[in-house]
Amino acid sequence: MGLLIVLLLTCAALPWASSDPSDEACLTHLSQTLKDPLKNLQNWTKSTFANPCSGFTSYLPGATCNNGRIYKLSLTNLSLQGSISPFLSNCTNLQSLDLSSNSISGTIPQDLQYLVNLAVLNLSSNGLEGEIPPQLTLCAYLNVIDLHDNLLTGQIPQELGLLARLSAFDVSYNKLSGPIPASLGNRSGALPRFNATSFEGNKDLYGYPLPPMKTKGLSVLAIVGIGLGSGLASLVLSFTGVCIWLKITEEKMAAEEGKVSQYMPDY
Repeated sequence: MGLLIVLLLTCAALPWASSDPSDEACLTHLSQTLKDPLKNLQNWTKSTFANPCSGFTSYLPGATCNNGRIYKLSLTNLSLQGSISPFLSNCTNLQSLDLSSNSISGTIPQDLQYLVNLAVLNLSSNGLEGEIPPQLTLCAYLNVIDLHDNLLTGQIPQELGLLARLSAFDVSYNKLSGPIPASLGNRSGALPRFNATSFEGNKDLYGYPLPPMKTKGLSVLAIVGIGLGSGLASLVLSFTGVCIWLKITEEKMAAEEGKVSQYMPDY
């Protein structure tokens, strides 16, 4: 009986939820690829990564927990540098990732496709380069994709238009090119539609809902001006030609009259 009581007390003292090794790997690698010059993430240490959550309580600044797992990461406006670790995909319970308003560079990892519960992805106002991974389509619960104010290149993946839950989409002020996929620029049915502000600031991007691109080379006014100028020049040349012809004709007629007058008798 005494032994049973000791066992019960021991079990009661143990935490109900142990740390997840996937979350630990996720946080460890993320801290290694991110640089924190202002020391805003001082509590992001190896010992804390081993047990970052206790139920709904988080021991990491910027992290929110749900049943002992990392549920949300919000590390905004912290002057963070470095890159996004592909091992971030180990935080498989993550539903919101916000790394906006920092100085993060590099590319967007394709491995984010494994965050199958992700609903919010905000990587705006950084220095991210490369193309937007089409693999993000595999995050079927995504309803927010905000990538504005970066250095992203290439075309917008058509596959992103397949995200039925997508209600907010912003890729403005990047270096994107090519046509805007109709599945994003001209959505049909009950799907939320995105206006021009979601795509502006990409000089080589075109298609609805952006206004028509300005024609390269001569403007319409220049073309009309050239047309009028060439028409006026043609008119002047034609008029000059007529004047010359009339002058020559007049001289010929005067000469003929002189010849005839020589043979006329004087009265």
